[in-house]
Amino acid sequence: MNKTAADHAARLAESLASAKTLAEALPYIQIYDRETIVVKYGGHAMGDTETARKFAADIVLLKLVGMHPVVVHGGGPQISRMLQKAGVKSEFVDGLRVTDSDTMEVAEMVLSGSVNKELAHLITSEGREADVRGVGLSGKDARIITCEKVVRTRKDPDSMIEQAIDLGFVGEPTEVDPTLIQALINAPEDYIPVIAPIGVAEDGRTYNINADTAAGAIAKALSAKRFLLLSDVAGVLNKDGELIRDMSAADARNAIKDGVATGGMIPKLETCIAAVDHGVEAAVILDGRTPHVLLMELFTDYGAGTLIKAD
Repeated sequence: MNKTAADHAARLAESLASAKTLAEALPYIQIYDRETIVVKYGGHAMGDTETARKFAADIVLLKLVGMHPVVVHGGGPQISRMLQKAGVKSEFVDGLRVTDSDTMEVAEMVLSGSVNKELAHLITSEGREADVRGVGLSGKDARIITCEKVVRTRKDPDSMIEQAIDLGFVGEPTEVDPTLIQALINAPEDYIPVIAPIGVAEDGRTYNINADTAAGAIAKALSAKRFLLLSDVAGVLNKDGELIRDMSAADARNAIKDGVATGGMIPKLETCIAAVDHGVEAAVILDGRTPHVLLMELFTDYGAGTLIKAD
């Protein structure tokens, strides 16, 4: 076989593999047709332009095959960099950034401004040929997210007495009004909402909300079929470091109780448990640094992370 013929055979094999993949995805495309998929996008993968572009392209694909994707993003590393430039040292308690008024101003500028608009722009750019458009919002818009101040306590190591910790302008969602989001995803135009985790309290004050928590609350309000939480890890690992592919909410609670889940995985699992306990069909924790991880999770038998379902 000459070189030209060999090249043709190789291209034909690649084309057949692509066609086979599309054919195998058909049952899943039908399962998720016109269903809402909430995706929390965050972690250090957000800082990589090429990874962000691929993520945006995958979100566009979900819209074009009939799903209603809603993106809720974080931006912790970007906020930290901006604060560092301003000479402000970040302090964290239980994974939440202590947020005074100056820090809140920076957080809102970064989340609702640069990160939100850049991600919405990437989606619009990747969907240009089909006129799919990202729409940048924050939880403050149309009072999408109403929140209250987070209250945390910690035992004093000497007296063992519980003491209140003031985290400043850190909020917890108390209500999500999905009206604007639903109007966008059900519009005749192909809009994709992109939401920054900023909320407003009843007194009008602005609060920074943990992006996982905000995304989980939005997934509950939309009764999403899937809540996909992109992280910097493959999913929940067992004590031997192996990926746990399926868990019930009870399994997830036990993983926290037994110390299988530690550190930042605990609030992620708690968010997923709350989502599936309130009407979300399933939540999945998966590695956002893996190219096309959303497509692997939604369109293949094997999946790509840890899936949590209600008991």
